[in-house]
Amino acid sequence: MTAGDLETSVYGEEGVEMEVRKNAIVPLGYGKYYRADKIVGLEPIEEERGPARRTYVYVEGRPEPVIASRTEETILRDMVVSGEEAEASMAFELLERILHEMERVGPMLRRSIREESGLDIDDLVGRIRRVLSREEEREADQGTLFM
Repeated sequence: MTAGDLETSVYGEEGVEMEVRKNAIVPLGYGKYYRADKIVGLEPIEEERGPARRTYVYVEGRPEPVIASRTEETILRDMVVSGEEAEASMAFELLERILHEMERVGPMLRRSIREESGLDIDDLVGRIRRVLSREEEREADQGTLFM
């Protein structure tokens, strides 16, 4: 996941800002699934509420709400990114930027830096590439879940 996968800010009960997942699939129960970034509203059902009727889910492009068997809290929890996930996403973006900048350092300067300070840019570039490729593989595995 990258910061590009984060779209809309929402606020939880404690006033903590959360980010809505972009292109993530959210289960509503009984085989109903919608993209998190297309859900525009959640409303608890108060009249005739039951096991299969807990929440009205308003979805972009649909004139009527979808009836979900899950509560609005559980749907919202699946729609948003946790603080830890957001921090991890920012860390991966930082690694990508560091990699990009390090790749711009020419071979003569790399050798000079290694001889002067012991900092091996080639080794760091390789390590960062391995970390980023593992993350891309993990995201690709998750992306095939609903194909």
